[in-house]
Amino acid sequence: MPLIKSISGIRGTIGGRSGEGLGGVDIVRFTAAYAEFIKRSNPAARRIVVGRDARLSGAMVEHLVIGSLMAMGLDVINIGMATTPTTELAVTGNKADGGIIITASHNPMQWNALKLLNADGEFLNDAQGKQVIKIAEQEDFTFADVHVLGQEYTDDTWGERHIEMVKALPLVDVEAIRKAEFTVAVDAVNSIGGVVIPRLLRALGVKEVIELNCEPNGRFAHTPEPIPENLGQIAGLMREGHADVGFVVDPDVDRLAIVMENGEMFVEEYTLVAVADYVLRHTPGNTVSNLSSSRALRDVTRARGGNYNAAAVGEVNVVAKMKETGAVIGGEGNGGVIYPELHYGRDALVGVALFLTLLAKEGKKVSELKATYPQYAISKNKIELTPDIDVDAILEAVKNKYASEEITDIDGVKIDFADSWVHLRKSNTEPIIRIYSEAATAEEAEALAERIKEVIRTL
Repeated sequence: MPLIKSISGIRGTIGGRSGEGLGGVDIVRFTAAYAEFIKRSNPAARRIVVGRDARLSGAMVEHLVIGSLMAMGLDVINIGMATTPTTELAVTGNKADGGIIITASHNPMQWNALKLLNADGEFLNDAQGKQVIKIAEQEDFTFADVHVLGQEYTDDTWGERHIEMVKALPLVDVEAIRKAEFTVAVDAVNSIGGVVIPRLLRALGVKEVIELNCEPNGRFAHTPEPIPENLGQIAGLMREGHADVGFVVDPDVDRLAIVMENGEMFVEEYTLVAVADYVLRHTPGNTVSNLSSSRALRDVTRARGGNYNAAAVGEVNVVAKMKETGAVIGGEGNGGVIYPELHYGRDALVGVALFLTLLAKEGKKVSELKATYPQYAISKNKIELTPDIDVDAILEAVKNKYASEEITDIDGVKIDFADSWVHLRKSNTEPIIRIYSEAATAEEAEALAERIKEVIRTL
């Protein structure tokens, strides 16, 4: 699989010839380019944080990344196996000049990636990412003299520090969670979430934790994206009545999916909706999600007296819109909760703590809580791309066909109908066109997606 260079970082399958995947030479080249970018942006830059998930290739990539940064004259704070949000917090906590997270997020185990952070522990924006790619393509970087090589320092405390920071949030009520005596099931797909989420739950006072796939060995027990078709094991456990709620995280723990006590999905979209509704009750304000996220967030925001805004897909775009509008909470419909009270990054630990607090205070079953929110159904489809497909031409043709409807084209094409919507965009991480559609029922949402797919086929 070719390298994918995007706003989400540098991503590819491990192995193969240089440039045909994420091989050793590619890792060194892009790490050196990132180091060069950091040094040009801040000539006084000296320190970079590195963390990784539990992928099979993680240790290998980590060695190459750390060695490359040192070769560029930068010191490295190696926090070892850590979640994406933990690494983000470690950047600001160490007053570092940037960070690299070694993770391919929800992609299968043969993939890995370099996610690049700035000094605020946030992802590089599109323009900055393009600068790194240009430097890499031109190999326009210079390695350091032997007298000024960087040093490596290790710090394995950040997982526990992250947990303590979450517990200290004013809207996280540990005593309420403890009194609720919850039994919670966790599926962490055998990555770092298998360590940190059970620790968090016990620190929050959860009575019993049932661990599924919590050995951080990188051998993913199922396809790692936390969507319904991949979650049969935990759904079956929940249907047997063993737990009050089930939590599922992706390999780098920035996405949170929830399974209800009856084994049905709470639906990833509603992770953010529920948490946002709880936050808005106590801190009224604005919210942001991306164009592919449910209208339910807009509805609960308006019901609480706030304003909702949509951003282009991508965490960095959501964060930018949140800062612009002063949003008190935001995120993405893939289960990504961004709570600025702690930091501007998708954080499943924050999502777990706030959701359990809400559940404890409401005294409802998860399915009963779900029923209190605006009910929409979202359908997520995709069309595989081949090299001869002109995606931009297809999107422009679809836009023209539906010109009489409300169109948003800041990221692909979103068509808003009176009681439904559909969003088409080229993926940043896979060679596909994503098709998201939402309506009052799953059948209507799927039918809308099929109509759009048929339009694309005719084009």
